[in-house]
Amino acid sequence: MIIETVKNHSLNRIKEKVQTVHHGEGTTYIVGPIKLPVQLEGETVFFKWYSWLEVQNAEEKEVSIDELLNKLPHANLANSQQSSVLVYGDFEHAEDALIRMHSICHTGDIFGSKRCDCGFQLKQSMKMISEHGAGALFYLANHEGRGIGLFSKALAYLLQEEGLDTVEANEQLGFSDDSRNYEEAIRVLKTLRKLPVTLITNNPNKLKALQSSGADVSGRMPLWGDISNYNRHYLETKMKKAGHFEGGYPIE
Repeated sequence: MIIETVKNHSLNRIKEKVQTVHHGEGTTYIVGPIKLPVQLEGETVFFKWYSWLEVQNAEEKEVSIDELLNKLPHANLANSQQSSVLVYGDFEHAEDALIRMHSICHTGDIFGSKRCDCGFQLKQSMKMISEHGAGALFYLANHEGRGIGLFSKALAYLLQEEGLDTVEANEQLGFSDDSRNYEEAIRVLKTLRKLPVTLITNNPNKLKALQSSGADVSGRMPLWGDISNYNRHYLETKMKKAGHFEGGYPIE
């Protein structure tokens, strides 16, 4: 009886840290904050971590948190991807806060691949946010290969080894140059903060996506670095074909 009481108390405490955001297609469940000590350039930096789950409404019936918890053991969530966000400082109330919308890069973020600059951008943006004092890094798990998925990205890499650039490779496989969607992340951003944010990016499409969503984006901060012979052509392609900014201006 005592064990059951403790279990119920723990579950109730968990449910208190789950926010629900209802929208036209379903519900976004945001769990957190969770204390997360992160090793960053030899120092331990403390972030607050949130993850979220999108659930489509069945027959216009909203799924309660209790129903969601009961379904989790059978949902096979490990076979899909869930995104999350690292928050630093008083993100909700700070007058000025930085954000980074970081698309997952299995090869760059995990393996440290030099074919791109993603791993550098991930760590550098976390450093920029912590040094600034307030901000959030959104880690978007369904954005691999600019939205085409890891297996397709591997095929695109093979095409790049045959001489195609990163845009041509995606298009050769039947994808658009950029298939990413920021709707979920923007919904979570608006839940966690109502005040203006400064976006860390070289990508004008990310800037436009936030601005067109009604998010209060007050400015942009560039994020260049770790340029080498291995990724130079990749970066030049992003500037010339995708209009990425360099030093605040798009390449002509």
